[in-house]
Amino acid sequence: MDALNLLMATLEEDHSTHGWGREVEMLVFLYWLASATSYRVVAEAFAIPTQTVFDLVHKASKRVLAIVKRVIRFPTAAEMDRVGAGFARLAGSAVFARVAGSIDGCHVRVVAPAAHEQAYLNRRLFHSIQFQAICDHRGKFLDVFVGYPGSVHDARVLRHSDVYVHQLYPPQAWFLIEDGGYPCIQDPITLITPYQEPVQSPVHRRFNGKLSRARLVVEQAFGIMKTRWRTIFLKAMEVRIPFAVEVITCCAVLHNLCLGTEDLEFPSDQDADEADPDDQDADEPRLSGRGGGVAVIHRKDLKSPWFYC
Repeated sequence: MDALNLLMATLEEDHSTHGWGREVEMLVFLYWLASATSYRVVAEAFAIPTQTVFDLVHKASKRVLAIVKRVIRFPTAAEMDRVGAGFARLAGSAVFARVAGSIDGCHVRVVAPAAHEQAYLNRRLFHSIQFQAICDHRGKFLDVFVGYPGSVHDARVLRHSDVYVHQLYPPQAWFLIEDGGYPCIQDPITLITPYQEPVQSPVHRRFNGKLSRARLVVEQAFGIMKTRWRTIFLKAMEVRIPFAVEVITCCAVLHNLCLGTEDLEFPSDQDADEADPDDQDADEPRLSGRGGGVAVIHRKDLKSPWFYC
């Protein structure tokens, strides 16, 4: 209930005249998310017409989207040191104290759209849209970018995201980390990747291990969200693509609110088995260590004396 109370307190005031209270509206929406987006199931559970459920769900989603910039946001300058210290603890090395976030992407299943159906068919041969996220050391989403078709490679999704195009994050002298599906670059944003396998140097191997421990937090965030809304993320959403984008963004907002009240749903072993494996496209090479000579040099500079501790 703490998470629900926080959600209700965060939502903006609404003077709708649809006759249903804000609490009922939001409960219908949450039940719909937990019911595989079935309007009929929700209508039966609440004993209200299906059309009413449809109206309430779409109204509630717009209300949640209205607070996205308040709930999913970049850290302030005063908060950055705490984020960096958190990643250093995750990695077990002070080298990673300038990490501003971990970035990754995942595929969300959708029913094949009538238009541009092939564009949404990913390399694993199911239709999906891309969900790119940056999270902090706690698994809180700092930025989400949703909606690119499943056939698009992670690196291309990044290049079209606002955080990249407008150089929104990370701040100067900070960097993001990830698992190798993106290039190692310094401009327009700094992104540090693992050394490409097979790794020969023990120092490179240790660097990769520590980076992996730090960056896993974003995968854990995806896992927690998929566990909470398993009917959204483990089966194809039977809604139009634009609304699917809204629903996923709403789930990210709800994830952050739940994290704020320590209301977490950790994946079980079965959930891990059901989760999608690495989303790296088979027809494109790993980009670790490529894409920006300055960034590669910067990665080498991270091998300070701390790194040998």
